[in-house]
Amino acid sequence: METKSRTLEITVLSAEDLRIDNKPVKKNAYVVVSVDPFNNKATKVDGEGGSYPSWNDKLVVEIPSQTRFVTLLVKCKGSRGEKTVGLARIPVTDFVGGYSPAACLQFLSYRLRDPKGLKNGIINVSLRVKEPLQDCSSQAGGGGGNAAEIGLGIPIDGRRNYGVVTGIPILTGYPSNSLY
Repeated sequence: METKSRTLEITVLSAEDLRIDNKPVKKNAYVVVSVDPFNNKATKVDGEGGSYPSWNDKLVVEIPSQTRFVTLLVKCKGSRGEKTVGLARIPVTDFVGGYSPAACLQFLSYRLRDPKGLKNGIINVSLRVKEPLQDCSSQAGGGGGNAAEIGLGIPIDGRRNYGVVTGIPILTGYPSNSLY
C-alpha cells in the first residue's frame, strides 16, 4: 500500500528568552526540525543573537501521513559540546485541516521546554503545507476543462470568468426558540 506524504515548508524565524541552567544563552544556537528519527533538518547557527536568536531559515521536510507531531529542538554549541536548550512539539493538526486551508502560510509561536520540563523561551515559525493540486473536474468524473468551460459559477459584471463563492448561510429573522 502506498503511503502518501506531504511537503512541509517550515521557516524557523526566531526564538525568545533562551536559557541554559537559568543563564541566558550567549551565542551559537540552532534548531533541529524532525518529523521522525530518520527525517530531520537543521538551521544555521546564530552566532550573534544570544538569548534572542534569529535564523529565518526555510527548511523543507516530507511529512508521512501517519506523522502526528513535528519536533523543534533548540540546541547550543559551546566549548564543552552541544547542549539542549529546549524542545517544542507541534501537532500536525495545528496546520493541517481545521479552519484554514492547508496551503496557507501560517505564523505560529510555541513554548519551549528544557530537558527538565520547565518553560524555557518561545520559538517563532511559519509553516506552509505543499500538497499536489488535483483538478476538480477529474474528481467529479467529468471529462476535463476548467469551471468556465463547464459553465460553473456565476458570471460577474458580464465577464466570462466564472468564479465560485463559498459561503455560510446565516439565519436571520427567526425567533431564537423556534430552532429547537
